[in-house]
Amino acid sequence: MELRQIEYFIEVAKREHVTEASHALHVAQSAISRQIFNLEKELGVDLFIREGRNVRLTYVGKLFLEHMEQAMHVIDKAKREIDEFLDPQRGTIRVGFPSSLASYLLPTIISAFRDNYRQVNFQLFHGSYRQLIEMVIKGDIDLALLGPVPKNEKQITGYTLFSENIVALLPSHHPLASKPSIQLSELRSDLFVLFPEGFILRELVVNACRNFGFQPKVSFEGDDIDAIKGLVAAGLGITLLPEVTLVDNIPRTTVKLPIVEPNVTRSVGVIIPNNRELPPTEKLFYDFLKQFCAVLIGYKG
Repeated sequence: MELRQIEYFIEVAKREHVTEASHALHVAQSAISRQIFNLEKELGVDLFIREGRNVRLTYVGKLFLEHMEQAMHVIDKAKREIDEFLDPQRGTIRVGFPSSLASYLLPTIISAFRDNYRQVNFQLFHGSYRQLIEMVIKGDIDLALLGPVPKNEKQITGYTLFSENIVALLPSHHPLASKPSIQLSELRSDLFVLFPEGFILRELVVNACRNFGFQPKVSFEGDDIDAIKGLVAAGLGITLLPEVTLVDNIPRTTVKLPIVEPNVTRSVGVIIPNNRELPPTEKLFYDFLKQFCAVLIGYKG
């Protein structure tokens, strides 16, 4: 069994089409077909069901694909770790992030890091809160920025970088818009624009309101922060958002107000696996993250 055969097999399995796989791999279709035939002959089983120009995996083929994807992941990681061991300052950092940290925090951190380590490359993975946790656990990535920092996940370690306020975003014509700050109870009768069920930022807002004795009335839902801001700007409701999402990005017809009672906050941090070591370049970035945010908090304080 050759590495080339495995690479061809995985590409055909993903596309379910030999011709499309040949175009993606820049290899002749006949060469791919021949290598897969040799692989099936060596294994003694059919991996694909042929249907004209299309193919689909057999039951055994699906099992084989799962194992081969894991094997290729291990091989790729081994190659990367060797390269990084030889020179950590020329490696690649794979980091996940949620939408709430995409517009300001992540670019700021990467820019500062690249000032010191210009040869390092980044692969960025956007995902939801739960997706990012699963990606770290499964080994798809080894680092993810998150807010709030998970507390009860046994397979990951969370490190809190800082705590930030949750603030209210109101249309500029709202009766409370001229106030310097508000109490959460003052929004009891308002319509809220929130993330859908299952999103961590929705849970944070709903729990804060419930703790203060009311259930927020949701008028609109959206899974994009800019869309939520736009709905508030159009006067269709109010929302609560992490303050970092409003740095240099407040819609013109809205007002950002601090909430003074209660003080609603969330932790922001980084998660890593607790059952495997970080590759050298990612360890370099992880240590930089902690130092950078500590200096940033000290400066703001």
